[in-house]
Amino acid sequence: MNKQDVVARIAKIFEEDFEIPAEKLVPGVHIFTDLGLDSLDMVELMVALQKAYGIQIQDSDEVRAIRTLEDLHNFVFKTIENCGSGNQAK
Repeated sequence: MNKQDVVARIAKIFEEDFEIPAEKLVPGVHIFTDLGLDSLDMVELMVALQKAYGIQIQDSDEVRAIRTLEDLHNFVFKTIENCGSGNQAK
């Protein structure tokens, strides 16, 4: 799985689960201030990502540091690479 696949799948989650239009989903957009997500939405997002990729995401400083969509893309791609589950993603 390459980074473009990760970006596309994350965009689909934002569009379907949070009803955010695709045109707002640019890498530098701030997840909280620009997209309006809150901490509960972030929990739902992490659950959706875990299901989508078959990975475990633990509460960590790295997760709490995610602010932009690009931060999220990088975090998910790195997590997939580290888990070796990129080929197992649904």
